[in-house]
Amino acid sequence: MSALQYYFTFPFVRYAFITGALISLCSALLGVTLVLKRFSYIGDGLSHVAFGALAIASVMNLSDNMLIILPVTVAAAVLLLKTGSNSKINGDAMIAMISVASLAIGYLLMNVFSMSSNITGDVCSTLFGSASILTLSKADVIISAVLSAVVILVFVLFYNKIFTVTFDENFARATGIKAGSYNLLIAVLIAVIIVLGMNLVGSLLISALVIFPALSAMSVFNNFKKVTVFSAVLSLVCSSVGMIISILSSVPVGSMIVVADLVGFIICLAAGSIKNKLSGE
Repeated sequence: MSALQYYFTFPFVRYAFITGALISLCSALLGVTLVLKRFSYIGDGLSHVAFGALAIASVMNLSDNMLIILPVTVAAAVLLLKTGSNSKINGDAMIAMISVASLAIGYLLMNVFSMSSNITGDVCSTLFGSASILTLSKADVIISAVLSAVVILVFVLFYNKIFTVTFDENFARATGIKAGSYNLLIAVLIAVIIVLGMNLVGSLLISALVIFPALSAMSVFNNFKKVTVFSAVLSLVCSSVGMIISILSSVPVGSMIVVADLVGFIICLAAGSIKNKLSGE
C-alpha cells in the first residue's frame, strides 16, 4: 500500500487511472448492446482500422493523430453498418476484409515510411498496448474525459431507444423508432471508444474491454439494466486492478487488464452456475 500511495503522488499515474476508468466504463456500457445484437466483431474490425489510421497519422507526422484516427474509424463504422445490411455482402466477411486490409496497409506504411529505427517495437506497442497510458498529458486526459462524457451522456439519454432496438428492431420500427439511425449511433459510439482504448490496451486487445464485462454480467443476471450496471462496475474494478498490478509488477498494462477481465469472467461464470443450481434452473 505504501508503494501504491507513493506512485499516486505522480500526476501521470492519476491521469492514467482517470482515463482508464472512463474508457472501461464506456466500453462496458456499449458492450452489452453489441453482444446482444451480435455486433461483437465490429469492435475487433474497427480496432484494426484504427491501427491503419494511426500508421497514416505517423507517416504524416501529425502532432495530434486523433485528427486522422477518429474520423477514419467512425467512417469505417458507418461503412460496416451499411454494407452489413446489404444482402450481396456478408457482414462478417466485410469485417474480415477491412480488418486484414487495414492491418496490412498500416504495417506496410510503418515499414516504408517509418521515422523510427524500432519498427517491431512500435508495431507491438500499438497492437498490444504499452506504457503510453502512463505518459498521457493533461490535454490528453481532458480529450478522453470529454469524449467519454459524450458517450455516457448519449447512452443515458437514448437508453430506452437503444434498449428497444437491441432486443427487437422490428418492434422498434413498428412503434416509430428509427432503428437504422440508432444502429448508426451505436456504431459511431463504439468507434469513439475503440480510438480512446488504443492507449490503454492496444488495438488488438480493445475488443476484450467490450466483450468480457458484458458476458460476465450476463452469466449472473438476465435483466438488461442489471446487466448494464454490473458490467460497468465490473469493468471499472478489473481495469483498476489490472493497472495497479501492472504498475507494481512492471508488466504490460493492456495485457494485465485483459487478464483481470478474464478472471472476472471466470468468477462470474462460476457464480452464475451456482445461482442457477440454487434456483433449480
